[in-house]
Amino acid sequence: MGVRCIDLGPAGEASVDYPDYAEAVARSVVAGRADRGILLCGTGIGMSIAANKIPGVRAALVHDVTTARMSRLHNDANVLALGGGMIGERLLREIVTVWLTTDFEGGRHQGRLDKIARLEQTED
Repeated sequence: MGVRCIDLGPAGEASVDYPDYAEAVARSVVAGRADRGILLCGTGIGMSIAANKIPGVRAALVHDVTTARMSRLHNDANVLALGGGMIGERLLREIVTVWLTTDFEGGRHQGRLDKIARLEQTED
């Protein structure tokens, strides 16, 4: 697809702590070293939770093409979390393609993103 990739994942098959990788990807996106990030683990659940702890990250856990598209159109998701153990390789490729090629719709959705950003600023 002509997309430059930076692989921040583990080098082997050994068990690793997913929050470390979620943080690395999320911080790379927020710092502008990457436009968007993709996280892949067994379910994607823990990765999405961890990535969303980083202010400025809007990580979306998706399992189908429709939610991948909507995460970009309406939520301007900048991190995609996928469960490799939950979906097949063909669908995974379709999801990534749709996610990378869908632009944020803006308009009424921007105000909602602004509210989300303010939640990150709120202190109890």
